[in-house]
Amino acid sequence: MKVVGLMSGTSADGVDAALVNIVRRGGSSRITLLAFASVPYPRALQQRLVELSLHGQVAEICHMNAYLGELFARAALRVIRNAKCRPADIDLIGSHGQTIHHLPKGIREPGVGVVRSTLQIGEPAVIAERTGITTVANFRPRDMAAGGEGAPLVPYAHAIAFRHPRRSRVVVNIGGISNVTYLPAGGAVDELRAFDTGPGNMVLDAIVQVATQRARSYDAGGRMARQGSVNQALLAELMAHPFLMRRPPKSTGREEFGAPFVQALMARQRKARLSLEDLLATCAVWTAEAIGSCRRWVSGEIDEVIVGGGGVYNRAIMDALRTVFAPAPVLTFDDCGSSSKAFEATAFALLAHDMLHGHCTNVPGVTGADHPVVLGSVVPGGVGMPVMQARGPR
Repeated sequence: MKVVGLMSGTSADGVDAALVNIVRRGGSSRITLLAFASVPYPRALQQRLVELSLHGQVAEICHMNAYLGELFARAALRVIRNAKCRPADIDLIGSHGQTIHHLPKGIREPGVGVVRSTLQIGEPAVIAERTGITTVANFRPRDMAAGGEGAPLVPYAHAIAFRHPRRSRVVVNIGGISNVTYLPAGGAVDELRAFDTGPGNMVLDAIVQVATQRARSYDAGGRMARQGSVNQALLAELMAHPFLMRRPPKSTGREEFGAPFVQALMARQRKARLSLEDLLATCAVWTAEAIGSCRRWVSGEIDEVIVGGGGVYNRAIMDALRTVFAPAPVLTFDDCGSSSKAFEATAFALLAHDMLHGHCTNVPGVTGADHPVVLGSVVPGGVGMPVMQARGPR
């Protein structure tokens, strides 16, 4: 099947679109990347989404859900064009959407108990209508309904792509939030361990945006961080953050490490009279050490560390990771035959493919769900066509 995966992460800076070919034989899938496009959001939309995540009104959420559906559809059509294909050549789209709120611990309601919730926008009906392609979306709610945190979901794809018969691996994704997947040598998917470790690029990007009054959106290549010195007192405070101490399963997002956290952090910077470079250096090492603290929760050797996501291009983070995990080598997804840029979008193409085939793709040992479930809901493509006839499995 030819499947488009669409993903916008916690950084809320645009849509990644990957067109892949998936061949499933027995219990394994072979995934070939055919084309990739990264489509930035229009200017100022990122800040609108950040504000929406923290203080969104119902009318604005309603509008943005449809608006982002249009943008996701355009990203899908762009990657299809890049591959010199037509929409009629594509079997399926899998869209993660844009998370604007995630409450994995839930809120207790009388007579019901704890209610867990999550909200991703980017209306799949719009995507299906604009492209004519069957679209799978809303991957997280079913896991949460089954008692899980709805995250992380990409470890399923990590296992498909990176498990090894003789080497135990830690797979790291550094997006807005960082997460790790531990793949024991020769282990099955249900033996992996995975969880969010804390901020990835999100805090670093926000510091740069605030400090430069949005003249810069991020520290390109980690250049400013590499010019600074780590403040050990601040680093110790950051490493004591309650989320880092929490036992998995655990997931986090902008609710915990968003604007209020960054405001408090920059107030701490002013009090300690730290330069911008010193603050960025400290937070880059914090990101790496928080990732390294995964060893507290996994047993067994770590033979290799494989890193993907936008953070792989931040040399300050990558240098710190090599120190944290020494002597284990720290590689990138690209070193191992995958694409650092395209992997998360590829993962949601795989989740959509497996959903349509009825395969459970959550990992209860990772999310905390009571049992395996099929993730995602379907909007048929075409006009009035049943799902399995709308260019479904062949």
